[in-house]
Amino acid sequence: MNLWADHTPMPANQTLTIGELGERLVAWWLQTQNGVVLHHRWHCRWGEIDLIVQRHPIEGGEKSSRDRKSPAKAKTFLPSHSFLSFVEVKTRSQRNWDADGLLAITPSKQAKLWQTAQLFLAEHPDLANRPCQFDVALVSCQRLSPRLRRDETDTSASSTIDKAIAFPQVQLGQPVQVAGYRLCLHDYIESAFDRT
Repeated sequence: MNLWADHTPMPANQTLTIGELGERLVAWWLQTQNGVVLHHRWHCRWGEIDLIVQRHPIEGGEKSSRDRKSPAKAKTFLPSHSFLSFVEVKTRSQRNWDADGLLAITPSKQAKLWQTAQLFLAEHPDLANRPCQFDVALVSCQRLSPRLRRDETDTSASSTIDKAIAFPQVQLGQPVQVAGYRLCLHDYIESAFDRT
């Protein structure tokens, strides 16, 4: 499965940043949730959207721990209709200052994401009539000591993008080891904020 068919292999001297690894982990998980990644790091003059995903609702799919606490927050779509998720991914190490990235989604950041999404939809009128939502993915990251790394799941800086995203089974709340890190998608918040 090639998530990044529109990208060429990564040059040997370029490494994936922790943020990119977090984004790829989330993209991989979204594919298991009936999502199709349309764009990764789509940018314009207003800013950048980490992931733009066309999603198809699935019954009994994994839900954010926040959605379980507040069921009124979850949106419902007709099963036959796809919708777009503009996903902001926050990857943080342990002992971070901003509630695992959640506090970084300020009203100013939300307005910027909304403006960026509007420009995306203007450039892609075929998608403009689909329901849209702004989701936030929170990924925790821990660098593994060399003796804890497992060669069979570790990727090197000279990996191609396809190899770098070959994550083991990704599940919400379950850590995986990749590229010398332990990553965990610990929360995916659907419809995290409304248009500002």
